[in-house]
Amino acid sequence: MVSASASRRASASRRAPAPRRATAARRAPAARRDRRRLAADAGLLVAAAAFVLPLAWVVLSALDPHASLRVKVPDGVTLEHFDAVLTPEITFTPLLNSLMLCGGATLLTVVCAALAAYPLSRFRSRLNRPFLLTILFATSLPITAIMVPVYALFVRVDLIDTMQGTIFFFAASQLPFAIWLMKNFMDGVPKELEEAAWTDGASSFQSLLRIVLPLMGPGVAVVTVFSFVMMWGNFFVPFMLLLSPDQMPASVSINDFFGNRGMVAYGQLAAFSIVYSTPVVLLYVLISRRLGGGFALGGAVKG
Repeated sequence: MVSASASRRASASRRAPAPRRATAARRAPAARRDRRRLAADAGLLVAAAAFVLPLAWVVLSALDPHASLRVKVPDGVTLEHFDAVLTPEITFTPLLNSLMLCGGATLLTVVCAALAAYPLSRFRSRLNRPFLLTILFATSLPITAIMVPVYALFVRVDLIDTMQGTIFFFAASQLPFAIWLMKNFMDGVPKELEEAAWTDGASSFQSLLRIVLPLMGPGVAVVTVFSFVMMWGNFFVPFMLLLSPDQMPASVSINDFFGNRGMVAYGQLAAFSIVYSTPVVLLYVLISRRLGGGFALGGAVKG
């Protein structure tokens, strides 16, 4: 009996370190996850710094009476840079031109994209895929590669130095990707809802206008914001197609702050940049609820 109990105690003592080994084995993956998380956080901090530093320079330089290219806390605070740029010639007229150009082109882009994406989403054809691939190829064309023939064409059709010609080209350049986005969002709307409307006598255009577009509000908001932002920051197109100084948008007039011989009015440039970015920020704030919402389709096809 004594020898049996002694052997059991010996075997139990030999098995005792097993829980410690299991605990150590469980801690190793946790430690690796912690290291990965720390590495990911460090990478995100570096990326955030890359975005924050230019924004910090813009805000600080707009208030610094001795603004330079360095990011530094200003010695004093002044609003002289805003007073210098808030004039009709420097800011108000170019901003109005930008709103006319980008607003009109965005409206035209969204309307044409919805009308083009609807048959691609709702009707099956052997030409759908080649057409979508053509659209995808069109989005990869660099704008500089087509500006020379576009300029020659605009001269021939008397659209050079006109707001409507620039609006048409803006819309045409953004339309391929807008169609691609709109079609993907439209695929998420159940076709059964339209079939019920067709049964009640609605036409395809009425079902698109009253059923599909209201249900894909977030998708329309995404296309609107994306198109407007891409046009708002475009310098090359209006610089090439518009010749009159009184028609130049803000994206081109910002070049006036870069003087000759490398002299730059950094404070005025920063103040103008803040004013210039305000419409985009306001647009995003106004439709942020639509961007954050989902498609209101829950229970729509039940019954």
